[in-house]
Amino acid sequence: MKISRSILIAATALLVHASTSSSFGATYGIAATVNGKVITTSEVREAVQMQEQLIQMTIKDPRVAAARLGELRESALYALIERQLVLSEFEKLGGSIKAQYVDDDINNIIRESYNGDREKFLHDLAKTGMTIKKFREQREKMMVVSVLRSRQTANLPPPTPAQVQSFYTKNAEKFRDKDYIKFSTITIPKYPVGDASASTESQKKLAQEIRTKISGGADFATMARTYSQDSRQEMGGDWGLQERAGLSREIADAAFALKTGAISPVTEVGPNYMIIYCEAKQPGNQEPLEKVRPQIEKVISAEMGREAVNRWLSGLASKAIIQPETVRKNFYQWLNKESKAAEQQQP
Repeated sequence: MKISRSILIAATALLVHASTSSSFGATYGIAATVNGKVITTSEVREAVQMQEQLIQMTIKDPRVAAARLGELRESALYALIERQLVLSEFEKLGGSIKAQYVDDDINNIIRESYNGDREKFLHDLAKTGMTIKKFREQREKMMVVSVLRSRQTANLPPPTPAQVQSFYTKNAEKFRDKDYIKFSTITIPKYPVGDASASTESQKKLAQEIRTKISGGADFATMARTYSQDSRQEMGGDWGLQERAGLSREIADAAFALKTGAISPVTEVGPNYMIIYCEAKQPGNQEPLEKVRPQIEKVISAEMGREAVNRWLSGLASKAIIQPETVRKNFYQWLNKESKAAEQQQP
């Protein structure tokens, strides 16, 4: 599988900036230190520069954009802390990566991403302001992180039959063939365009008042035409018949959790508050456990691996000096949050 040239060079360029900008902490600000190694605010900005540009181009509401940018920068900082913890552990263990392994890695990149054209590779590298020496150093760091992380999962036991059965039972809807639902929605944005006086609290209160009126007998379609702010407003919020796989996870989980004829509580869905009315459901056929057992075992093994890595990282963090203290505490919370997010994305 070929790797995008721009992504490859950009990813390694990020590590170069991370290793070279530390000396400019006084100028650009120190975001954190890990065992005396400085992570600067400029590193964090460089780590998310492309994503920041995308957010600024696509999200017009300044409050929503500011919140998303804050989350993005925070995650970048914690990822840099995680990497530095691993590199410090490798140094502590007296580890080393053979030069031949790094040479093989770079040659593989040139072969797969540049069709063997070393000159083209060097040209792209030069455009980032990176030397081949620096590129080698950063590829070596990437290999170190990969090797130490993989060691934490190398000797994990396979999932037990009981674990597989439990996962299958708890996630039965994931193993049905084409669940369908007919539903309608009322969407109230947290940050309505053109209304600077609105707040998330006032918008949520509005959504709750709308739901109360519907519970009291008001017609859902009429309320949707009056209050909803989405593409289905004129249709009374009607989505028609939808397959579960075609819906976002948030909407699917909320809609399919309803009984036929029921109305959901006010539910947060991305930048909106949403009220969902379930008109009808048609569950698909359940796939037998033996058919999906290999898939379930892979999911459970992946989760066990993430938990093992996070326990290891938490252990490294507990022995490390991470400053300031608020960053250290938030880093632990981020590790837990990442695990939960990964679990929610499981098929």
